[in-house]
Amino acid sequence: MFSLCGACPGQDDVRESMMRQRIVTVIGATGLQGGGLVRAILEAPGEGFRVRAVTRTPDSPNARRLAALGVDVVRADLDDEASLDQAFAGAEGAFCVTNFWEHFSPEHELRQTAAMARAAGRARLCHVVWSTLEDTRRFVPVDDARIPTLMGRYKVPHFDAKGEANRLFLELGVPTTFLLTSFYWDNFISFGMEPRRAADGVLELALPLGDHALPGIAAGDIGRCAYALLREGERHVGETVGVAGEHLTGKAMAAALTDALGQLVRFCDVPLEAYRRSGIPGSQELANMFQFKREFSDAFRGVRDVEATRRLHPALQTFSSWLAANSGRIPLG
Repeated sequence: MFSLCGACPGQDDVRESMMRQRIVTVIGATGLQGGGLVRAILEAPGEGFRVRAVTRTPDSPNARRLAALGVDVVRADLDDEASLDQAFAGAEGAFCVTNFWEHFSPEHELRQTAAMARAAGRARLCHVVWSTLEDTRRFVPVDDARIPTLMGRYKVPHFDAKGEANRLFLELGVPTTFLLTSFYWDNFISFGMEPRRAADGVLELALPLGDHALPGIAAGDIGRCAYALLREGERHVGETVGVAGEHLTGKAMAAALTDALGQLVRFCDVPLEAYRRSGIPGSQELANMFQFKREFSDAFRGVRDVEATRRLHPALQTFSSWLAANSGRIPLG
């Protein structure tokens, strides 16, 4: 359970109200990560938490479904800081996340994170879980040609902006747990990474992985891990916690896909330069991401321990169990 509020500064009546309501504000509640956190709270009514689901579009079908379940759905926008003040007001904790792929701008992502951090500080939240990633420039400086520099100052923009934004929570003194995420298996459903038919008609999983294992996870399980961190409270403040469901090579993922789909899926190790030229949205960024994960595999995998993740979330899915529930949603040509 939350144990921070007893130590939070502020007026006694505000603290008592927060303890009574036990509100968790969930940014991106209709998305994959936030949706997992919302479901985790709804499935544990006896633990006393109440969801405040934040969305830009409270009239959307997903938001209306949440409202029908008794969730308090509120409108707020990461580009409207005043709306975040209202979304965080009176809450005990919050889950903060950004979506680089909506705008492809690391500067935009940094501005959004700064707005969340400032609003969380003003609301005197007891605990924030911030969904983040490594700043790859700590491993490969901008002037290091091993990985191409993008947009003038980034190696992997959607990683680097999140990692750079960590300091915003620290500088403002927001009690924060930094949650390092992994590759979403949901990318095979909705991000264009699904197996595709080769010229001979066989499905191919084409990724620039080499023989390296890739930490992966069901996106909803990230939200469930966030719930465990919030529920356990103050002992995780200041920690960096990495999560993964499994670490799998491309060949292992292809074998699991073969079993789940009932037809052969072979792994195709795409050269990094070919992947950069593939023309898929964000291909240069994604190629840099895979190169970073390959060249710094030990460090990247080392902070994403599967057994530690399972201790947070005992019902953690494996890739095979995720496929058993979701293989029918993977678009196949």
